[in-house]
Amino acid sequence: MLETLRNAFKIKDVRRRIYYVLLMLVIVRIGSQLPIPGVDRDFFKNLFASQSNDAFNFFNAFTGGSFEQMSIFALSITPYITSSIIIQLLTIAIPKLEEMQRDGEEGRKKMTAITRYLTVGLALFQSVAMVIGFGNRGWLTEMNFTSIVVAVVTLTGGSAMLMWIGEQITEKGVGNGISIVLMINIVSRIPSDLASLFEKFVKGKTIARGGLAAIIIMAIIVVVVVLVLILNGGERKIPVQYSKKMVGRKMMGGQSSAIPLKVNTAGVIPIIFASSLMSFPVVIASFLGKGGGTGIGSKILKGLTSSNWFKPEEPVYSVGLVVYIVLVIFFAYFYTSITFNPMEVADNMKKQGGFIPGIRPGKPTQEYLEKILSYIIFIGATGLVIVAVIPFFFNGVFGANVSFGGTSIIIVVGVVLETIKQVESRMLVRNYKGFLSE
Repeated sequence: MLETLRNAFKIKDVRRRIYYVLLMLVIVRIGSQLPIPGVDRDFFKNLFASQSNDAFNFFNAFTGGSFEQMSIFALSITPYITSSIIIQLLTIAIPKLEEMQRDGEEGRKKMTAITRYLTVGLALFQSVAMVIGFGNRGWLTEMNFTSIVVAVVTLTGGSAMLMWIGEQITEKGVGNGISIVLMINIVSRIPSDLASLFEKFVKGKTIARGGLAAIIIMAIIVVVVVLVLILNGGERKIPVQYSKKMVGRKMMGGQSSAIPLKVNTAGVIPIIFASSLMSFPVVIASFLGKGGGTGIGSKILKGLTSSNWFKPEEPVYSVGLVVYIVLVIFFAYFYTSITFNPMEVADNMKKQGGFIPGIRPGKPTQEYLEKILSYIIFIGATGLVIVAVIPFFFNGVFGANVSFGGTSIIIVVGVVLETIKQVESRMLVRNYKGFLSE
């Protein structure tokens, strides 16, 4: 990785693109510190300190702390991520969107425009919900029409600006703009989380106990990162053989290929879906000022909160962990089913004269791909669950409350690896000397 970056800075065009990305990221972090006019910035800090709300902690990690500080980028790019997922799901249900997706570059531009409009709509909806939900509880210093409009416009505009910055990084930088913005937000929280771990487990302890705690913390982080690398890099290659045929006087075809099926076919989407679904009731309860009682509703909300899982004194709330695991596995199968179609792959192979050795073309090929895919999805979902649950375990048993967990590490590692590939591809294009350059 370091060698790739060193070589990248030797190429003027790639170096310029990297500097552009760094400049945009500086703007993102500056905007994350600019306060929204007319709001109490300590409101959410006090809310975070007074109660354990994993829904907001999860959201705060994705915004790089902007949500807790109530900056102009408090919503971050979460509306864009949500709208992208919605459009991707609707593509399966709406034939018009599916047709756009297949129209090449022109269709991609239309899909991007629809995603932008939906992003602004979601950002506006979330902004209004926040103002209504928390305005009367002291979030707004003055609850009047002007303050409401300013807060809503600022939050919506900040989210739209981050979307624009992400698109500019994709176009003028090294690609993956939205992912890079999300990554820098997550990475910005790591120093404060490490400081919290140091304060809780190392500071004030004896040298032996403090040193042992530091070693254990670093070992856990390394193990999780290694698991994520294995999960992202694992794939099953299905061999494909193409039959030979006569074209004129020449024998064409006969080459071998492979269909790479990634072990983690759905990426981090199942965890985001599962976490969002379990967080939704908790967020609604927070808006209404509920959830702190002793009734059955409050107990259910506590069971949906990951900080209550693995607590030895309250094992009953770990039932929520079982629900979470089931949701992750379900969404792994569901999301893969709408992004990879074995029937379509089998039909395309048959039309092109391709076949899997030992498997007949057509229906048998489809059934074989479905069987292999089902097996791979389960392995990938199990890996996702392990990576996600490790931080929950240490949070519940030892009280190691940090914002970066398995989801954050999966995103950071995945974005870093993909960005390096983008840089390497640009370097390859710049360094390639074809016949025309002689």
